[in-house]
Order: sequence, then structure tokens, then C-alpha cells
Amino acid sequence: MLTVAVQRLHNQYLLHSKMCTPGELMAKLVVVQGQDYAGGKWGMGLRLPKSTDLEVEAAIADKTIVRTWALRGTLHLVAEADIRWLLALVAPRIIAHNASMYRKLELDERTLARSNAALAKALRGGKQLNRTQLLASLEKSGISTQGLRAVHMLQRASLDALICQTITVRGNPTYIGFDQLKTRVKMRRSQALAELATRYFESRSPATLQDFVWWSGLSPADARAGLESIQSQLLEKSISGQSYWLSHIVRTRSTPSSAAYFLPAYDEYLFSYKDRSDSIEPRHVRTMTARNGFLSTVVVDGKVVGTWKRTLQKGAALIKTNLFDPPTPAMRRTLTVATERYGQFIGMPVILR
Repeated sequence: MLTVAVQRLHNQYLLHSKMCTPGELMAKLVVVQGQDYAGGKWGMGLRLPKSTDLEVEAAIADKTIVRTWALRGTLHLVAEADIRWLLALVAPRIIAHNASMYRKLELDERTLARSNAALAKALRGGKQLNRTQLLASLEKSGISTQGLRAVHMLQRASLDALICQTITVRGNPTYIGFDQLKTRVKMRRSQALAELATRYFESRSPATLQDFVWWSGLSPADARAGLESIQSQLLEKSISGQSYWLSHIVRTRSTPSSAAYFLPAYDEYLFSYKDRSDSIEPRHVRTMTARNGFLSTVVVDGKVVGTWKRTLQKGAALIKTNLFDPPTPAMRRTLTVATERYGQFIGMPVILR
């Protein structure tokens, strides 16, 4: 029987993926973590065989995929077709959670309404402005953007479905108004809960209810309601005394794979689950973290075996790994294949160290 970790590789389209386009992939995954813009694009590229950074960037530029604060109030890449119903489902809880921070930053509802109106006006008529330009428009309207006020006003307008992001240029995200999006898809709350649960368990099983609660940011009651509404479409399986839910749609093959992956820091393979012990040994968890967040990880056979870091040099990229244990000859070969795939994606030679 395949391990939980390897089954997740299959169902997350990391192993034997037949996905062809970014839009097709996002229709399955719903979201991809997007705090790190380049890492989010690579997270999609890992699941799209032979894709390139330029192809994924093009899908964001043409608004097939957009970037916004979504699940748990963190930045995600989201299919344009899903953004309205998803925000309607998750935004109220995030806004309520932010209440104490709003008070601390002196962002009362009147001020947030003013900032929302100013941001929407600045992007009216199909305009695209970067973060620097948008914040300047707020200052011009007499609204201070000092400190954390800036990010919370941009986030609030995004949660209120007024603005969202497209491409990021040299670390400066580009914003557009929601009136530039084609989708008008809306759902009843019960329908949205069922939709989110369906697509989570189809693309990330085996997973527990607790995993779904953590990933979605929903209340435990709402997450349970979503799961119970689609329970007839799922299989419940006890693994090591824990209740896991699996989709009836089986993508796994009978034999495991020794494929290696250079995962971005916040990849869905790990961040779709509250309990990541199926993929990383508890003694190694601390090595995944750094002062400014999580490190990019090296995964072989579904297990995290180390971390990696990319450095751009003249005409090439250098990948330096920090493996937990000395690599075997077989692991070296799989890492070489993973290196070649990354080089194909970014369009330059990659040196592995």
C-alpha cells in the first residue's frame, strides 16, 4: 500500500500529472500559496509538466489567475473564476479576526470605507497601478499609509472584493480593480462550503477534518458542515488510529515513485495540512524554519529530506542543498533530474551543490 505522503504526491498533481494549463490546474487546486510570488509560480510549474515561468506569468498577466489574500488571510494565487465565491465564504472571518489590529492601527470602519473608496477610484476604468502608486493615491486622499496601515488597507479592499493583484515586478505587485475580472460566479454559503470541501479532498487527500479546518481557515463548525455535505463522495479510512478522508476519484498508481522535488517555501504539499508528520519527521521541523519564515524543502519519496536555496549568478542559477543525511547514489540521480526540471522552468542552466 502506498504511504499517505506518496498518495498526496499523486493527488496534488506532483506525480504523474497530466495537467496542461495553469487554468486547468487551478480549477483542481482552488488556490496555491502565494506569499512568495516566485515560489507560487514554481509551485504551479511543479504540477505542470514542461511548463515555464513565462507561461505561468502569462496566465497571471491575462488575469486567468490572480493573487489576493484568501485562506487564513494569507496571499494565494486563485483562479479568476473562483475568486468571488471564495472571498464571500472566507473574508468575513478574516475581517473579524483583524478587528484588534484595526483598532491598534486606528483603522476604524469609517477610515477603511474611505481607503476602500480611494483604492477603487484609483483603479477605475481599467487602470493598473503598482503598490507604490496605490499607496501614493491613499496619501493624496489624506489617508496615512505609515507602518502596517498600508498592508491592512490593501488587504481589506481585497477581502471586500474591490481590488486584487496580477503580476509582480521586482517585488512590487500590480493591482487591478474587480471590475476588470470577467467572472460573476456567486454561490449560496452552503454550496460554497461543499465546493471548497469537494475540491480540497479531491486534490489533497488523504486528509483529516483537522487538516481541512487549518487549510481553509473556516470555523470547525463550518468545515465540518462542508465535509458532511459531501461525505457520500468520500471514503473514510483509519490510518494509525487517525480518521482520514479520501476522494472516490483515485489517481494513485500501485507502485511508488522515487521522484525528487525542490519545493518552494510555502508549497501546498506541506501547507495543506495541519499535521505534516506524514511528510516530515518531527525532529526535522525546526530545520525548515528561518527568521523570516519557512525555507524551501527538498522532497524525495514524499518525505522532506532537507532544504535548499537558490542564488542567481551570471548566466546560471546555483541551488545549494542542506540535506539531513548524506545522499545515496540513487538520491543524487533523482536530485539531478529535479535540477534539470527547475532549469527548464526558469529558462537557464542550474548548478546543483
